[in-house]
Amino acid sequence: MPKNSNHKYFIDRADAAEQLYAAIPTEFFQDRDVLIVALSEGGMVIADILAQKMGCSMDILLSESIMAPNNPELSIAKVSETQEIVIHKVLINAFGIDEEFVYKEAKRVYDDTILSHLYRYRKGGSLQSVSGKAVILVDECVETDFTAIVAIKSMIGKEAKNIYIATPILDEASHESLTQISDGVFCPHQIRDYISIEYYYENLEKPVFSELERILKHYE
Repeated sequence: MPKNSNHKYFIDRADAAEQLYAAIPTEFFQDRDVLIVALSEGGMVIADILAQKMGCSMDILLSESIMAPNNPELSIAKVSETQEIVIHKVLINAFGIDEEFVYKEAKRVYDDTILSHLYRYRKGGSLQSVSGKAVILVDECVETDFTAIVAIKSMIGKEAKNIYIATPILDEASHESLTQISDGVFCPHQIRDYISIEYYYENLEKPVFSELERILKHYE
């Protein structure tokens, strides 16, 4: 249930991480090779707390949205740093968008944005090896399952042994779909009529890059 009448479930990301940790059956991951992978900058703050509590390593998977040609606010696809692409087929068909446009945009977004982020976060280095590991994908929320799906696809391509989703809050429909394509979903709060992430956190300031840099350096 919400903590108060304003429907705030979390004080901040640290509080969300504590609630999420309580929802993860950590004993199940004992004696397993686990890597926690954040899916956003905000998710990295939560992932760091989880990794420290579980005694495992963490990293971040970089991905970017591909927007509709005539609507810069409508995401029609997602591309990750491993160059996996997930396309929202219903949307591109509804708006008559050619798949060739999506793939060309994915290449442009990868070259123009993701590569620069790779240098910023890892000096151009690649994601830690996930081969044979149990990977827990972490984000501060799941409004739609687009980001999570491209992350799952990326982890499969990198030969992860098992893939789990962990998030403090998500839409019920996303929970159902992600349960079907992952090895498990951990979430303390499932929302039937999800509004937006700001509605559920009292404090959700954008993470400072120097703090994110410190977090990643800890796991080098």
